[in-house]
Amino acid sequence: MRKRSALQEDAAACEPGGDDLPYVFGGAIVTRGGGLARVMATGPRSRIGEIGRSLSGVETEAPRLQQEMGRIVRICAIGGFAVAALVFLLYGLMRGGWLDALLAGIAIGMSMLPEEFPVVLAIFMAMGAWRIAQVGVLTRKASAIESMGAATVLCTDKTGTLTQNRMVVAGLWLASGETADLGAGMASDRFDELLRSGAMASAPVPVDPMEVAFHEAATAAACQDVRGWTLVHTNVLRPDLLAMSNIWESPGKEMMFVAAAKGAPEAIGRLCRLDKEGEARLDAAATAMAERGMRVLGVATGRVPREAAPKDHLEHSFELLGLVGLRDPLRPGVKEAITQCQTAGIRVIMITGDYAATAQAIGGEAGLDAGETLTGPIISTLSDEELLERIKTVSICARTMPDQKLRIVSALKAGGDVVAMTGDGVNDAPALRAAHIGVAMGKRGTDVAREASSIVLVEDDFGAIVSAIRLGRRIYDNIRKATGFIFAVHVPIAGLALLPLLLGMPILLGPIQIALLEMIIDPVCALVFEAEAEEENLMQRPPRAPQERLFNLPLVVSSVFQGGLALAVLGAILIASGRTSLPVEELRTFIFFALVASVIALILAHRSFSARISKAVVRHNVAFRYVLGFILAGTILIFGVEPLQQRLGFAPLGWVEAGLIILTGVALLGAFELVKAVGARLAPVIRPAGSRH
Repeated sequence: MRKRSALQEDAAACEPGGDDLPYVFGGAIVTRGGGLARVMATGPRSRIGEIGRSLSGVETEAPRLQQEMGRIVRICAIGGFAVAALVFLLYGLMRGGWLDALLAGIAIGMSMLPEEFPVVLAIFMAMGAWRIAQVGVLTRKASAIESMGAATVLCTDKTGTLTQNRMVVAGLWLASGETADLGAGMASDRFDELLRSGAMASAPVPVDPMEVAFHEAATAAACQDVRGWTLVHTNVLRPDLLAMSNIWESPGKEMMFVAAAKGAPEAIGRLCRLDKEGEARLDAAATAMAERGMRVLGVATGRVPREAAPKDHLEHSFELLGLVGLRDPLRPGVKEAITQCQTAGIRVIMITGDYAATAQAIGGEAGLDAGETLTGPIISTLSDEELLERIKTVSICARTMPDQKLRIVSALKAGGDVVAMTGDGVNDAPALRAAHIGVAMGKRGTDVAREASSIVLVEDDFGAIVSAIRLGRRIYDNIRKATGFIFAVHVPIAGLALLPLLLGMPILLGPIQIALLEMIIDPVCALVFEAEAEEENLMQRPPRAPQERLFNLPLVVSSVFQGGLALAVLGAILIASGRTSLPVEELRTFIFFALVASVIALILAHRSFSARISKAVVRHNVAFRYVLGFILAGTILIFGVEPLQQRLGFAPLGWVEAGLIILTGVALLGAFELVKAVGARLAPVIRPAGSRH
């Protein structure tokens, strides 16, 4: 931004931001020029100090997933203790051996206590952070992983996030009226002089993004041949004439001095001394290019006498060459990423400090919804209630100040949205802290912004945010699958602990058998479900409702019913086997491995929300293959090593029993898939109010 010296009539205090003002923020970087400044405020009275105070006042919400998991653990712990106490009392009262009753109660307590839930949460969050890091997103707060799956609004910067944060020459206009769109390919050689003069009017070693773009365009057109030329004088930009020019001396005996100028179209028109008709044509062409979202600069050239070279460029004679339109191009994949967001029911709002016309052009190119454009001056006139209503139809916020981002976030949250907000500056920190998901820029972001954020984009890439949202949905789905399996699998275990007591049969599941079952259940919960692939409709469904519970009514009903179905089948097998007077060890072996088959069927049923058996069986998951291999190896060891078999309290089984065990697993899998199909039809009836899917 351009700054000027302070004048006596200037106000004692003023907003530092903006061109042609004598005030600057503390910490501002001087890129050109110099001066002496008087400190107006320090510490908490400075703007950075005000941001620090506002950060301490922003309330953040407790991680919802952690709250939900705590609630489930408490419910399961109460249920587990109740079942263990019931086993202890029934055993002691009906059989009289209180020590054995205590051991039986401890054994069933081992299997019923919900130690899997904290493990699931810890491993899923850790692995989720690792998976999200693979797409270029660093997770600073684990709660953001869960929140990303529920995001309904994504507020994003324009520069550097949607765009590449670099300028390129996008359009050309010659004084003759001929135009060229460089997005469609290279311009004809008739535009070479325009491109060459634009590069000559820039610094020889460019730093400014627009001057870099001029040099790149001239080099690409192979028209920047000024080798041997000498820069003899430069007329810099000044407030009363927004144009700059360079005077070059040509090599060789026939030395000549050439002036090349670039700047605001009206300033270049003034240098060229255009008449009213020429000014009107120039203004119309510049307006047309600006409406396409370009920054427009005029370019002129002229011969200069040797003795006039050091003079001000207003004393030189210039000829208008044309206009050059520059723009910050979209990042590759941004349009596709925004389309994915729209398909997934996520509204994208672009928030930028740029002008409305530029923002609308970029928004149209990126495929943003054709919503309302709200500008910073309008936002400053709206009350919080009015902003809450207006923001519902807005797709672009232009000319916004950083402090207005916090108001936008608060309005969206008040409307019930789950908000993801991007930011990179110190002033963005309050909005990043207030948003459900604060997204800081890794390359151009400040340390303050990163500290206030939940996640950091390594490459400042918008597509990485969408990838993180996709992974957030997948992780949340897999947590629901794991919790559903945990609830379902404990139903038959609890039932098989109680049924022998009620039926007067020997205890079949002792501490050793329970430990073996846990060796299957724990890896499945922590590894198999975490590695499950995403559902087919993951990004075609709307976000879940923010108030929807992790373990909601449809999932509870389905899991308990599946577990009860497994218990009914295993109970029938237990009663039928008991009437055949099988030895205790053989009966225990038969029931235990039938229970293992039921557990495998439950794993397959919970691997996908789909009701197709093909999805349950052939769905790719390396961790599940390892678990199946472990179960198979353990089974071979138990039946192949007789001392181990006896030590574990098992006995050999015949082919009939083995066939019945396999049949039990297959039949239960078919039944579970049928339950899922029926549950999918009943879900709209029993789904809690406010759920989005």
